[in-house]
Amino acid sequence: MPEPGCMIFAAGLGTRMGTLTADRPKPLIEVAGRPLIDHALALSDDAGLARPVVNLHYLGGMIRRHLSGRDVVFSDETDAILDTGGGLKAALPLLPPGPVLTLNSDAAWTGPNPLTALRAAFDPARMDALLMLVPSGRATGHLGKGDFALDAAGRLSRGGENVYTGAQMLDPAGLADISDRVFSLNLLWNRAAARGRLFGLIHPGGWADVGHPEGIDLAEAMLRGAA
Repeated sequence: MPEPGCMIFAAGLGTRMGTLTADRPKPLIEVAGRPLIDHALALSDDAGLARPVVNLHYLGGMIRRHLSGRDVVFSDETDAILDTGGGLKAALPLLPPGPVLTLNSDAAWTGPNPLTALRAAFDPARMDALLMLVPSGRATGHLGKGDFALDAAGRLSRGGENVYTGAQMLDPAGLADISDRVFSLNLLWNRAAARGRLFGLIHPGGWADVGHPEGIDLAEAMLRGAA
C-alpha cells in the first residue's frame, strides 16, 4: 500500500475547556509540559508519516506560529469550521491519494502507537474505515457512554461499550458524493457500517480524553503511571 496521508484535527472551538481556551486554541493547552498538538505530531512522526495536514479555525494563527519550521501542511478553515467530514474533504487536495489516517489532537496515549497499528491492520479490500477504540472502562476522562459494539470479525455497529478514541484509517473516496460543505465523518461511518465495511481495533494501552479541564490532570496521571 502507498504511504498514507495523515490529518490531525485541530480546528475545534474547545468550548468544553471553558476559560482555558479564552486566549489559546485547545491544541496548545499543555499536558505533561507539551501542547496537545505536539503529542499528536509525535505520534505521526513516530509512525513515519510525512507532512501531516493540520486544520485550523479558532485562533489558528497561534497554531501556525507554534508549528513554524515543522514539516506540516495547513488546511485553513478560518472562514467556517467544517466539522470532521467537511474538514477532511477540504483537505484532500493536500493529502496523497488513497487511504488516510486521521487523529484528533485532544487526547493523550500510552502503549503502542495507534497510527502504526491502524496502518498495519487496515485492509482496503474489506474496510472502508478502521477505528481505534478503547473499552469504556479504560477510557480515561471520557464523560459519555460507549460508541460501538465490536463483533468477532471486528465489524462495528452502533452502541456497545467501546469508545472511539479519535484515531482511524479510512478510504476518503466516499466523500466525493457528499455535497454538504459541513458534515461529520459519522455520515461516512454509517454508510460503511451498512455495507459491513466499518471495522474497529482495540488499543491495548492507555487513552485519555483531554477535551475538558479535568482531563488534563487525569491524562498526566496516566502518563506518569506509564513512565
